[in-house]
Amino acid sequence: MNIAVLLSGGVDSSVVVHLLCEQGHRPSLFYIKIGRDDVDYMDCSMEEDMEMATAIARKYGLPLEVVDLQREYWDGVAAYAIDKIRRGLTPNPDVMCNKLIKFGCFEQRVGKDFDVTATGHYATIRHIGGKAWLGTAVDPVKDQTDFLAQIDYLQVSKLMFPLGNLMKHEVRDIARRAALPTARRRDSQGICFLGKIDYNDFVRRFLGEREGDIVELETGRKLGRHRGFWFHTIGQRKGLGLSGGPWFVVRKDVEENVVYVSHGYDTELQYGHEFQMHDFHFITDDPWGTAADDGVEVTFKIRHTPEFAHGRLQRVGQGCYHLVSAEKLQGIAPGQFGVVYDADASLCIGSGEIVV
Repeated sequence: MNIAVLLSGGVDSSVVVHLLCEQGHRPSLFYIKIGRDDVDYMDCSMEEDMEMATAIARKYGLPLEVVDLQREYWDGVAAYAIDKIRRGLTPNPDVMCNKLIKFGCFEQRVGKDFDVTATGHYATIRHIGGKAWLGTAVDPVKDQTDFLAQIDYLQVSKLMFPLGNLMKHEVRDIARRAALPTARRRDSQGICFLGKIDYNDFVRRFLGEREGDIVELETGRKLGRHRGFWFHTIGQRKGLGLSGGPWFVVRKDVEENVVYVSHGYDTELQYGHEFQMHDFHFITDDPWGTAADDGVEVTFKIRHTPEFAHGRLQRVGQGCYHLVSAEKLQGIAPGQFGVVYDADASLCIGSGEIVV
């Protein structure tokens, strides 16, 4: 089998290379370059990533090629993120990076010449009824199917996730036993293109600052000032600079540049039970058909967490679905993706953008 491996310089993709070589494969390795090396404010970890990727390639005697997708990334994913933030929405750049870059541009430029592309994502591929479905990982904490929920059937049918049936500690153990140079490297955190750069610094670079009021929603009382609504997200608790907390961001007025907050851990204003999604995207197929017109039982996520929420999904229009949760949901954020799974949370069915 002709296998391409996306090598990031982290422990996960390094273990993928090790496992494939143990199985007798000789994969070709690719490092996708997306960090901007021509922008002086980007303190990116790309140089260290490349060193690690090169060391892994050398250890196994495999070819490593750098695929430069900087322009595609910044024209697509970064521009998408800034546009959403400017409009007061909450983007998910990692979802779009997987869809457009790792399994989009890379596939079109390189992956098309290989039978499969293997990555270090924590997910599985399930073959049911002659079709490939995106399945959840064994490790619920590391499961990354919510970040993959916008890929399409052609993409999922050509993917391989060798770590999907392993716990994270098992991956670390394999890396240590194999003496991989990445064995003790910390996992990357945050948005994929920022490296070590603070999120607010990134947003400030593109949107600047504009002072506005922080207002208590229930009373209309002005509590403080902020430097731009785009620095704050629905459900946010930290970083508001207010005393007498906890305070939670519950609403933003984009036109007036006002951030509304509510006080206390149990305030109902930070919770909701339902939301709508538009442009709903099925990864492989629609498993419910007309049954969704009356509602079907599902599990779902509205942010990256180990837990799945339970709810009822109903189609209310072309590509539009209404989801009622069985539990209270904290911080429903328009612009984020609602990711829907089957009733037992074993298959990731698809996702749609949350709307007010």
